[in-house]
Amino acid sequence: MLPPVPRLEDYGISEQYGFLPSELPLQILPDPYYNQWEAIAGNLQALLLCRRLREVVRKLPILSTSHLMHPAEWRRAYMLLAFITHGYIWGGDTPAEVSSPTHHLASPLLTRAQRIPPSISIPFLKICSILELPPVATYAGVCLWNFKPIFVDEPINTLDNLATLTTFTGSLDESWFYLISVAIEARGAPLIPLLVNAISAAREGDSETVTAALQLLAERLDELGTLMNRMYEHCDPHVFYHRIRPFLAGSKNMADAGLPNGVIYQDGSGAEKYRQYGGGSNAQSSLIQFFDIILGVTHRPTGTGPPPPPPPSHPHNPHSSSSPSSVPQSADQQGPSHNFIHEMRAYMPGPHARFLHDVTATSNIRPFVLSRPADRALSLAYDAALAMLRSLRDKHIAMVSRYIIVKSRENRAGERGLSPTHAPVRRNIATATTLGAGERGDGNGGMVDGRRGGRSKMRGTGGTALIPFLKQARDETGEPAIDAWARRLLGDKAAPGINGGWGAGGGADGWGRVGQGKKGVELGKVGEHHDGVVEIVGLAGTWGVDENEGGLCHW
Repeated sequence: MLPPVPRLEDYGISEQYGFLPSELPLQILPDPYYNQWEAIAGNLQALLLCRRLREVVRKLPILSTSHLMHPAEWRRAYMLLAFITHGYIWGGDTPAEVSSPTHHLASPLLTRAQRIPPSISIPFLKICSILELPPVATYAGVCLWNFKPIFVDEPINTLDNLATLTTFTGSLDESWFYLISVAIEARGAPLIPLLVNAISAAREGDSETVTAALQLLAERLDELGTLMNRMYEHCDPHVFYHRIRPFLAGSKNMADAGLPNGVIYQDGSGAEKYRQYGGGSNAQSSLIQFFDIILGVTHRPTGTGPPPPPPPSHPHNPHSSSSPSSVPQSADQQGPSHNFIHEMRAYMPGPHARFLHDVTATSNIRPFVLSRPADRALSLAYDAALAMLRSLRDKHIAMVSRYIIVKSRENRAGERGLSPTHAPVRRNIATATTLGAGERGDGNGGMVDGRRGGRSKMRGTGGTALIPFLKQARDETGEPAIDAWARRLLGDKAAPGINGGWGAGGGADGWGRVGQGKKGVELGKVGEHHDGVVEIVGLAGTWGVDENEGGLCHW
């Protein structure tokens, strides 16, 4: 018996707003009992600027969560404490956990500055248990629940009518960074009921409805890519890299940034242990993972290749599994689930993560398309949607290069020209990713002699190595393609000798080209070579992107 198709209302998902809350986020908690939280959030930029946030937080009383009555109040409280917590951790010259010079010892001498104090730990942990979220600034906290319309009588699916509620820096750049994601969520929301209905249509053999849904998905994904590219309008790469990104970092894989063990949330038990969490990441967007599930895109642990092809079918073998009508295994059944994209579901609101799990159990679009090879319109619509999703990821890699790679190289070059007395002393994810080739951190902010493989991997705010993850996620998006032309176009391995896109070897029009006498086509990327190096050619010369570096956030 087939499992039932999920109903959106069972997961708190709106047909109009999708994974955004169906009612606008609160701009203030209604009970004055929480005025102290609101006051800190309202003055967050000033407290960070004068370096008094930690002092103020330590003096806070431990407030009860019993005065939070409505789900919107719980979400507002979570957002406030997430911003305060990250400001507390990353708001000084060194992270709060490493304030003591003995932090690198096996049994560090803990001081007040090394722990997240109970004034925010205790209520934050309680709120997170209710919302089924970890005690960090997740995508839900900084994007989904952190916006307001400028004009309440106008739609929220346009950047022209959106503003943020809280930021670390008070900058337009930070607001714009969050609002791009809010607008993408709002524009993509109507696709959720449409594609869930397509699952039901596929069960009934309604090819026309499925085709129409896939066509609209392709068109809307193209719009979302254009919307994402508006990031460049008001978010300056320098401001993002040095001012915004450090506050979004988590405590997982952040040894080079100053958190070798993670952080301690002081809950009053006396038995607290170090915890490590990833920070905010676009991989925590349920919308993008939903598109993957609908299209049958399987993501593997980073560095893991695709499984070997099944043996060819034989007309006399009744057990052959290569029939087009056979249903492929779900992502949850295809091997280890300990990969970054699957791990990010633990950073989504609980109902949203369960929705993705249940949709995975019912997703049937790709098997439906495979079972109708003669339906050219259906196959074309499916492959077009897949191509647009991969194109979205290509745009994101280009954005990562501009906002992260270029800035890290510029920062490294600048530091090499400084004397030790004038070198930057702040320690966070921005300074951690400026280690040069053959250099590695000594755990205290200094350098030790490099060794082979000692280059510090650039990591995203979620804590994963970036370019390997982003490239693999993009290439996996093209693997389910149906038609032969689509498999060639979306394949992750083009023929040797093919160069595409802008930069060395690219065509004048920016599109990929087929090598002489070779088979295969490569999408036009920003000078990406087959050895994994991305080369950008500009007025100032060239720069490269190593295979082990990258990233903004993760889609």
